[in-house]
Amino acid sequence: MISINPEQNKERDNYKLLVGSIIPRPIAFVTTQSESGVVNGAPFSYFNIVSSNPPMVSLSIQRPAAELKDTARNIYANGEFVVHVVDRDNVGKINETAASLPPSESEVEMAGLTQIPSLLVSVPGVQESKIRMECRLVESVALGGDGPGSDLFIGQVVQFHVDDSIYENGRIDPRGLDAVSRLAGSNYAAIGEIFSLERPK
Repeated sequence: MISINPEQNKERDNYKLLVGSIIPRPIAFVTTQSESGVVNGAPFSYFNIVSSNPPMVSLSIQRPAAELKDTARNIYANGEFVVHVVDRDNVGKINETAASLPPSESEVEMAGLTQIPSLLVSVPGVQESKIRMECRLVESVALGGDGPGSDLFIGQVVQFHVDDSIYENGRIDPRGLDAVSRLAGSNYAAIGEIFSLERPK
């Protein structure tokens, strides 16, 4: 067993340890809107559930330099965003949105994704997702000092949208959703074997 002190590592070394160890990670494709009306979209794998009462999700956006990424800047500005689940059907187009574009250009348009209006937030979603969640910002925390850092956002889900082909009696069909997850490097994983274990009483 190798023991590693993260304080003796470079940031990139710690990054590699984290993304190689904490797998698979669910991927959120997040749409936001700038003050000038540009709809930005980007995938993030530092993403998870926070609470079910009320329903809340967390999203951490890495800040490689002093300047905020478009998604973080837009969330700070208007407090609204839409989270989409990335699946086998849309992962190719979602991957295209990871390209670095200037804030004035829309990754959603560049990737050929179809905007769809939201019900309770001003930010549109995209139609090519079987699940999307309209979110309002609850809490934000800027993390990290000098050098690379991140912006942690907690959003309350104010509206769920679920494709009726994967929804039955309040439950989501995991095979029908066919979500993909992030590994390290350029690797992804699909849903493989599903097995069950009863929780101890």
